[in-house]
Amino acid sequence: MKPVLVAGEINADLVFTGCAGLPAFGREILAEGFRQGPGSSSMICAMGLARLGDGVLFAGVAGQDGWGDYCVGALRAAGIDTGAVRRDAALRTGITVALSDARDRALVTYPGAIAALRAEEIDDALLARAGHLHVSSYYLQRALQPGLGALFARARALGLTTSLDPGFDPAQRWGAELLELLPLVDVFLPNALEACAVGGEPTAARALKALENGVTRTVVKLGGEGCLALDEDGAPLAVPAFRVEAVDSTGAGDSFDAGFLHAWRRGLPLRECLRWGAACGGLSTRGIGGTAAQATVEDVRRLLAETP
Repeated sequence: MKPVLVAGEINADLVFTGCAGLPAFGREILAEGFRQGPGSSSMICAMGLARLGDGVLFAGVAGQDGWGDYCVGALRAAGIDTGAVRRDAALRTGITVALSDARDRALVTYPGAIAALRAEEIDDALLARAGHLHVSSYYLQRALQPGLGALFARARALGLTTSLDPGFDPAQRWGAELLELLPLVDVFLPNALEACAVGGEPTAARALKALENGVTRTVVKLGGEGCLALDEDGAPLAVPAFRVEAVDSTGAGDSFDAGFLHAWRRGLPLRECLRWGAACGGLSTRGIGGTAAQATVEDVRRLLAETP
């Protein structure tokens, strides 16, 4: 099976866990735990795929700085091909500070080089090496946005399948541009808030119906409530979350993406793909940071066997 090409943002995460609340200006709060780790939706998904044994190529931009060295080194240590990562001395590598508990997290991000990747940097020769193209954090990747439709079209013309995780829109504008991309996307992976905002509906179930276009498989991630999709007959198919000893929810949705795509590319039934996603998302919360406790195939199979 050809590798997955992840085209996305590169940044490091500074994760503070066990926060009693969010800080206010002029005030201070204490955290129970801290970990520095590889960050960004794209990196966490890529490393989750690699952990499951998938071949992964990564295209992105990092600064010519210590944080860039750290992030690129982490990708390489995970066995990911970073030949398409561009280092730019004029930019600084992005940083995200996450205040997290077992249920949810709040993020503050310095974008830096996150927004610098352009679609034209991903040429047909690179696409031809891959079997699938995944893009995360649509709203943060501002330089990629204008050419993303053409990139997806080129990928599909070369026989690749495609997936997109929109991420949160910091401007909360959302807009119609992403909707226009979806007919070029095989798998769309928003969380509930994102699905409702993009689909213009108040609930995840109604957003699923609104986003249905006859081409795209939309999977809505519901955090501790599991996930939701439409089956082949258009009926809702819900899979509950797995019970694990959760420590930190950072990156759980990105690990879900990795698990779902791993199973989906192998032709598993939709329910099993959802279970693989939910298992990988849940297992990733056992450690601090998005990549510290990502699942292996053996981890997932064990959890699935324990929870029929």
